[in-house]
Amino acid sequence: MKTVLNLSVAALVLAGSIYLYAGDDYEEHGHHVSSVAAKPMTQRDKSAMALYTKECGSCHFAYQPEFLPKRSWDKTMNTLDNHFGTNATLDPADHKTIQGYLTTHASKSDRMTGMGGEVAIRISETPNFKREHREIPQKMVTQAEVKSFANCTACHTKAAGGSYREREVRIPNYGSWE
Repeated sequence: MKTVLNLSVAALVLAGSIYLYAGDDYEEHGHHVSSVAAKPMTQRDKSAMALYTKECGSCHFAYQPEFLPKRSWDKTMNTLDNHFGTNATLDPADHKTIQGYLTTHASKSDRMTGMGGEVAIRISETPNFKREHREIPQKMVTQAEVKSFANCTACHTKAAGGSYREREVRIPNYGSWE
């Protein structure tokens, strides 16, 4: 699975663009869609994204930076010695590169995260995430094939490419989310 994820992210890097988080599909629910393509990434951004994917994606899904505001990524990166119970300390040069990538591409709007002035280091703690996942029964999340909300790719079939549209959700053992 790690190889598939890394290949998906590599394809995204080669494409030269990143996609922002998508809430409900506008066509289906009349909600705002924020899955517009971001400006093309520079070669430096592509290299930083590849490093982020390699280092952080070796243990968990390499979340799109747009999921959290800059202050949350700063807190996350500055506490890697105890990253959810694991020492995830990086080489200083890699740390600087990854932190720069995350904070440069972090959410610039509270519309994205709903955070206000709060500093969350878990994407699942953001009000926007809670709102988007409020109807999902706990049994769908805690099953072996999903385990937790941190495992985006278990249900969001195009998460590695930055798409989280409801029509692309397939919950293991339950099917489409509609």
